[in-house]
Amino acid sequence: MSIAAIRTPDERFACLPNFPYSPNYTESLPGYQGLRMHYVDEGPADAKHTFLCLHGEPTWSYLYRKMIPIFVNAGGRVIAPDFFGFGRSDKPINDSDITFSFHRNSLLRLIEQLNLQNITLVCQDWGGILGLTLPGSMTNRFKRLIVMNTALPVGESLGEGFEMWKSYAAQFNDVSVSGLLAANCPGVLDLMDIAAYAAPFPDATYKAGVRRFPELVAVNPGMEGVKYAEDAKRFLSTEWNGQSFMAVGSLDPFFGQSIMDNLRSTIKNCPNPVVFSDVGHFVQEWGEDVAKKALKHFDTT
Repeated sequence: MSIAAIRTPDERFACLPNFPYSPNYTESLPGYQGLRMHYVDEGPADAKHTFLCLHGEPTWSYLYRKMIPIFVNAGGRVIAPDFFGFGRSDKPINDSDITFSFHRNSLLRLIEQLNLQNITLVCQDWGGILGLTLPGSMTNRFKRLIVMNTALPVGESLGEGFEMWKSYAAQFNDVSVSGLLAANCPGVLDLMDIAAYAAPFPDATYKAGVRRFPELVAVNPGMEGVKYAEDAKRFLSTEWNGQSFMAVGSLDPFFGQSIMDNLRSTIKNCPNPVVFSDVGHFVQEWGEDVAKKALKHFDTT
């Protein structure tokens, strides 16, 4: 596919004191030639478990900076890609080029290209909306799930909180990414974190992905994501035999407790969630505790 895209200048990422990970890139994903995708790759290539950490809107792999060292210190390999339109990855400039299958297929191709095995899917927000549709298409590669605030929308409203966010995002061509993170993580982010979340987007030209993601959530029948989510729910409820762990930020106005309870009931043998009562949407900002609890759960089940 030929897609017009721009690339955030490297100097925007020159000062990331809280994110000491070397960038890795691929420009040869089948179907995406010419588009450069960034991913973090830490830990031994032959690790027993590979943690595939998928971010959401409007973040990037930086969101996993508190979880990556926990997984690596436990002997794992961590792959944390940036979706096209986010982070260090190339950014399509036309909103219409960004579709559900555009993102989903890019993840499938990346997993194949890196030949990832024994995958623990670590997901939140769009990382789950997309990521939870993958195990059913790659049944031999995925072994475990770490699920944070997310959903599998099948053409129905996700509630007032999400509708308000979708309406808000539609009104602004240049959503303040750092402002959104700061408002949702009060007292947690330092100034360098806030700058890091703003880094991928020098101006509104770079934010087609930010604008587009809310419009792609399948809250109406007939939307592209509905079939993928329905297929994922069937697989996860009947055929999934891997281990699962769920962490819920109960203050999330978008994917709150009831949505997460519904998702948990969809995942076969998913235990009761670990609920963080003072945590909102971006659960990974409390990621050290989440990662440790997840690993302890897997070790004891």
